[in-house]
Amino acid sequence: MRIAVSSDMDEPVARLVVDELRRRGHTVLAFGALRAGDRKDWAWSSEAAAREVAAGRTEQAVVCCWTGTGASIAANKVAGVRAALCGDAYTARGARKWNDANVLALSLRLTSGAVLSEILDAWFDAVPGGEADVRANIEHVDSIGVHDGGLVEERVR
Repeated sequence: MRIAVSSDMDEPVARLVVDELRRRGHTVLAFGALRAGDRKDWAWSSEAAAREVAAGRTEQAVVCCWTGTGASIAANKVAGVRAALCGDAYTARGARKWNDANVLALSLRLTSGAVLSEILDAWFDAVPGGEADVRANIEHVDSIGVHDGGLVEERVR
């Protein structure tokens, strides 16, 4: 699988992500602080990786910044991207299974090597759910912001 990886800092965890993905047989395209000449800021590097997914040049991406929050926010601004900030294996598994997340966001501060391995195991082992409610939610998320009519209001009684 082709996977884009970005980081705003050349931290050991970011390098470990690249090494671990390659060890698992994936082709890695690096962005931000992981590639000479790129803009290193989290918003720019995360956007670059997310655009690779949206354009179909990679199947998935991993975006990293100090907390992982900024990287996930930036990636989620790209149409067709569903980025999930995951700090543990359970969250990673759920993000793939219930949200069909295609971008994994990680905290450079909180992710250890052991936790990274568990997160990646869960991420790659999980299969997006085919249940009607799961698909309906994903389709709805993908449509948010696409319509020009503004907010859709629903009354709950």
